Parts: sequence; C-alpha cells; structure tokens
Amino acid sequence: MTSAHAVQTPSSRVPFYLSVLVVFHIAIVIASNYLVQLPITLLGYHSTWGAFSFPFIFLATDLTVRLIGKVEARRVITRAMLPALLVSYVVGVLFHEGHFNGWEALQSFNSFVFRIALASFAAYVLGQLLDIQVFDRIRQQSHAWWLAPAAASVFGQVLDTAAFFSIAFWHSSDAFMAANWMEIAMVDYVIKLAVSLLLFVPAYGVVLATIVRTMRMPTEPATTAA
Repeated sequence: MTSAHAVQTPSSRVPFYLSVLVVFHIAIVIASNYLVQLPITLLGYHSTWGAFSFPFIFLATDLTVRLIGKVEARRVITRAMLPALLVSYVVGVLFHEGHFNGWEALQSFNSFVFRIALASFAAYVLGQLLDIQVFDRIRQQSHAWWLAPAAASVFGQVLDTAAFFSIAFWHSSDAFMAANWMEIAMVDYVIKLAVSLLLFVPAYGVVLATIVRTMRMPTEPATTAA
C-alpha cells in the first residue's frame, strides 16, 4: 500500500475532480434515501437497503481529503447538499414505497418523504464534516494507510446514522419505522461499519495505490512508497 503522504493531485485537475465528486455524492444520497424506505431483515434484525449504499460516500470523501485536501472536500459537501435534498425529495415522492407513483404525485406535498430528505440532508452534512475532520487529523499523525479511513468511518457514520434515523423516524407517521427506528438505526450502523471496514477501507487502499502509481513522477524519491 501507499504511505499516508505519497501524492497530491495536480491543481489543474482539481475542478474536474470536484465536479465528478459532487455528482457522485448527489447520486449516492438520492439512492440511499430511496433504499432506506425498503426494509430488510438480517438474522432476525430490522434494517434497510440503504445501509449498503451510503458507505460509498465515505470512501469518496476520504479519497478527496487525501488527494485534494479537506478544504476542497468541504467544498464538495457544500455544493452537493442542497441539490441532493431537492432531488431526493422528488425521487422519493415519485418512487414512494418502491413503485412509480406518477408525476401527479408531485402536485401534493409528501411530509413523510420530505422528512426523510431533510434528515438525510442533516445527517449527510454532519457525518461528512466529522469524517473529514477525523480523517485529516489522523492521516497527518500516522503513516498507516488504513487508520485514517477506518477511524473516520467509525465516528462519521455513528453521527450520520444517529442524526438520520432520529430526525426521519422519531414519532413518524410510518407505524413500523416509528416503532423500530432505534433497532434499525443500530443494525444499520453495524452493517455500514462492517461494509466500510471490511470492503471500503481495503478499497480505499487499492484505489489510492493505483492513483499513486498512475500519478507518480519518474523523479519521485523511492521513499514515497511503503
């Protein structure tokens, strides 16, 4: 794997990467807001399909901080959060309860879907900002490539999960989610954390190593590789 300080993205490519990341973040938030409406049962515990999609954002954010910097990573969050809120609401209304409801569904305000979109907005901003702070602090203090993304996932996702489920489903009009949101939140966090630590942290290392090999200059000192 690479060391914690091996490469930085050329400044000429930063605007392009930021645009790609904004689109990616919005897409994952929209997908997760839809999938969180679809409950599943794992080993007798209630969860949702959204637990498997949202960790993608943490992978993208950690790579952004590592390659471009935390200021630019925060810029991605700032640019993505409002479009994600609006488009998530529209998609959530059109496909509420897992099927297409027709364009006429947008003619009436859906408070349940809006609450999910608003909860996602708050959780996304809080979770990602904490993830950025934890990741950047640890990567500057440790050369272990896996420590920063692992720690950032632990702290960022617990805040994200707690904020989302409490805002979205506490005293919800959905009787099932209102009765089970705390259990679902705990299981959701465990799943997201397991997915992140077992799949996305290794994926972070692989992607970062690939980028480093691609961008490494011929004159770069050999000590930049672990």
